[in-house]
Amino acid sequence: MAAQESPSPKYRRIADALKRAVAAGEFGPGDRLPGENELMARHGVARMTARQALGVLTSEGLAEARKGAGVFVRDFQPIRRRSVPRLAREQWGEGRSVWAADVPDRELVVDEVSVGEEPVADAVAARLDLPPGDAVIVRRRRFVLDGKPVLLSTSYLPAGLVANSAITRPDTGPGGVYARLAELGAAPARFREEVRSRMPAPEEADRLRLPAGTPVILISRTAVTADGRIVEVNEMILDSSAYVLEYDVDA
Repeated sequence: MAAQESPSPKYRRIADALKRAVAAGEFGPGDRLPGENELMARHGVARMTARQALGVLTSEGLAEARKGAGVFVRDFQPIRRRSVPRLAREQWGEGRSVWAADVPDRELVVDEVSVGEEPVADAVAARLDLPPGDAVIVRRRRFVLDGKPVLLSTSYLPAGLVANSAITRPDTGPGGVYARLAELGAAPARFREEVRSRMPAPEEADRLRLPAGTPVILISRTAVTADGRIVEVNEMILDSSAYVLEYDVDA
């Protein structure tokens, strides 16, 4: 006789019921979900069980807790990151930001930016094919969409290539870094991206305003010229609940 599967915990069953209600439209974006007291009375459970159930929805990015107000269905449309077309030369070569390809009808704002020259760390030096300790220009930015931080980006570029160019300014101008590299005779001809995920460091969770338990997506991009020179390494940290990664590849 086959062993029966153990039933899922009560908090999980309550969370699943809430998710079904959201999917069915019983609770729309911005609506307040039943609170702990209501869930306790409805399901005959302890407060901790009700709290865990609501925590499942916040950790999965379906809801957000507002201090003193309750838990609400998240009113946020995910960003569809189409990796192939956003990096095409037709995008940045015509003066458009690669980030604009992700949200053509919404305003993606850079609310934090710093640019400076630093000694290159060993791990980045190896990827840029630079001697350890050589100088790089480092561009650090935070991107905000609909008032919500969604992405942290750090770019490393050889200082010997980009020093005194617009790349060392907070606003690089139309087409961004890649258009300026093209003007320097170092236009990227191909890109390589590596994708991983992990839980965020405390500082990352704070800057992205992540609910507890929300993982981040790590995208590491290398830009390479036609003659094989590596001209940029870009390390990105994405709020996993804010993004859909789309890869369209011809067979």
